[in-house]
Amino acid sequence: MTLPLPALIAIGIAGLALLLLLIIRFKMQAFYALILVSIVVGLAAGLPMTNITADDGTVEQLGIIQAIIAGVGGTLGSVAVLVALGSMLGKIIELSGGAESLAGKFTKWLGPKRVGVALVIAAGILAIPVFFDAGFIILVPIIFAFSKVAGLNPIKFGLPVAGIMLAVHVAVPPHPGIVGGATILGADIGWVTIFALLVSIPLAALSFWVGKLINRREFAMIEATKQMFDSFGNEQPSANAGLRDGEKAPSAFTVLGLILLPLVLIMLGTAVAPAFETGSFWNAFLSMIGQPIFALMVAIAAAMFFLGVRRGWSAAKLGEVMESALPAAAVIILVTGAGGAFGKVLTETGIGGAVAEVLAGSGMPLLLAAFLISLIMRAAQGSATVAITTTAGLLLPSVAVLGLDTIHIALVAVAIGYGALGLSHVNDSGFWVVTRYLGLSVKDGLRTWTPLTTVLGVAGFLLTWILYAAIPIS
Repeated sequence: MTLPLPALIAIGIAGLALLLLLIIRFKMQAFYALILVSIVVGLAAGLPMTNITADDGTVEQLGIIQAIIAGVGGTLGSVAVLVALGSMLGKIIELSGGAESLAGKFTKWLGPKRVGVALVIAAGILAIPVFFDAGFIILVPIIFAFSKVAGLNPIKFGLPVAGIMLAVHVAVPPHPGIVGGATILGADIGWVTIFALLVSIPLAALSFWVGKLINRREFAMIEATKQMFDSFGNEQPSANAGLRDGEKAPSAFTVLGLILLPLVLIMLGTAVAPAFETGSFWNAFLSMIGQPIFALMVAIAAAMFFLGVRRGWSAAKLGEVMESALPAAAVIILVTGAGGAFGKVLTETGIGGAVAEVLAGSGMPLLLAAFLISLIMRAAQGSATVAITTTAGLLLPSVAVLGLDTIHIALVAVAIGYGALGLSHVNDSGFWVVTRYLGLSVKDGLRTWTPLTTVLGVAGFLLTWILYAAIPIS
């Protein structure tokens, strides 16, 4: 059953309103609320109660529960392992005293007032080859440590860091969404990279400034994150971390090397591997070690040796430390997966796609349509990658008719990318990763993270539009 567009829009809005009401007003656990509302929206929008199959046995349309399972599985396939491994690496660094050592050294070098700026700059650079979820998770222990030394809520440093990392993720190759969108449009990846990096520079400054403006208000940490943050770095190494009596915490350079190790491996996979012939040994080898999961495994192994075994930890103690990281990670993983389920149900109903098709045929300027369609797709189903690639497919006929040159096609792709940056909310796995690690409630996440991503998205689009208008079409 296909419902008319107004009905689909009304169901989508009502579903989001119900979700927010359950979580904010009735304090319902986010995982349960997301699954519950996914079922309600699916039923209201006419999704079948079970899979509809063709005569040859292939699935023509997913049923409600099957769509939820697919959404959870699709999201957790890329997030769960990263969250667990990142949490383990962070816990080893934390209990060794390494995070405080690094934070103290950088604070001494830069001064407390410059730490936030340095983190945003570093995050923007690191986000180029590293996926948003993986990069942010890797930086969480450092955000916590800097916040601990400065006596601040981790959102003070974490919010602008996450903002610039997501801004880079949606627009700068080699990230999958923008690469896929550019490929569909026939845009030159080199030009897309140049323009996206150019726009990312002022966006880094804007992320820091907007984050600072938002943080003028104090936000209470949710209890789970508060307990984790309050205990962060408080353990006495000789008593709780298994270090020998009198042994000092590891040097800042050792800890920095362990954090940079997975990032360097990922960079090798994304930047160096393509230089070798596809199918060759070095192309395959570098591509493998550049996978975020593999890179984190290597980093954990190095941390186990340099921060654990070398400092007197027993094998049993190492196991206890790594296992202690999993309870907090489990909550993030489950809620993130439920957000993916909600996004999948919204996608299956066709709510975002129906609105996007109307905009595509409305006759508005191409660049504005590119941004708005991507923004609506992002808000409707949560995935930036899906929003970018879907929008590119919808606009391909318009781009072909206009006969744009290479540079302007690249700018259209960049505008689509920044559309997928805005309106990150409860159906976006990134929303849950950021809010749970920074200790924000859903209500406070909608007051902070959602406005920040939207401001950055609009600003990125406006800067792209200026470039589009300033460069003559050849």
